[in-house]
Amino acid sequence: MPEFPEVETVRRVIGPQIQGRRIEKVTVKRPEVVAHPDADEFCRRLSGQVFGSMTRRGKFLAARLESGDTLLLHLRMTGCLLAAPPEFPKEKHTHVVFQLSDGKELRFSDTRRFGRFWLIGAGEADPYSGIGKLGREPFAPDCTAEYLFARFGKRKKAIKECLMEQSVIAGIGNIYSDEILFAAGLHPARAADSLTGAEWERLAALIPERLSFFIAKNAITPEEYLQTKGRDYHNTPFLQVYGHAGDPCPVCGTTLCRTVIGGRSSVYCPRCQK
Repeated sequence: MPEFPEVETVRRVIGPQIQGRRIEKVTVKRPEVVAHPDADEFCRRLSGQVFGSMTRRGKFLAARLESGDTLLLHLRMTGCLLAAPPEFPKEKHTHVVFQLSDGKELRFSDTRRFGRFWLIGAGEADPYSGIGKLGREPFAPDCTAEYLFARFGKRKKAIKECLMEQSVIAGIGNIYSDEILFAAGLHPARAADSLTGAEWERLAALIPERLSFFIAKNAITPEEYLQTKGRDYHNTPFLQVYGHAGDPCPVCGTTLCRTVIGGRSSVYCPRCQK
């Protein structure tokens, strides 16, 4: 699933390519990927609109339109967004196509069809997408050790599960919770209420540091992004524990272990993360 760094990469690559472009036509091949409004109204209301800037909130992408409307997208498990010339081969599972005024097409593909669009009108309340329920951004100045302790410090829940609570911290998922906890020297199954003040401080510092690191490693040109169909993330070789169960720890050489916490796979070093 695309997490904070991957969604931020999509924003940085796709946002500048569509900003200022008028939407000439919208084609929806799978109506279920449009959560609000219905697919016909979605196409009608977007036709003729002009894209403004694109932002990110947690794992959501938000494309502002010059009318004041907002187009929201959550990629979920396998969603992918491409800005491509019309002759570029379409992915098999392309469900939504925006024809743009510069001749390019903005395409949304999704093998598992879990991704969703919402079109929120200017001044319209949004009880649909869930974006309003998100917690603080990891880079926000107020996402501090004090904030984390206030939300998690008295809970017996595993710290791995806590980091993935989108209502507290937006954007961290399975991949980067493993990487953050490894860097912090914290076992993923450790109860949140057992962390010391120094450990909360270390965790709060490493959350933005690790995410910034992986965003930087994921830098890609629009041309590379298109040729790899938006699925080749450059930061993958820099993952230290996620996906490396059975490999030696990059710090101490101990064999990395895999466990399941809250129904999610977790990889950790039994020596560095006691």
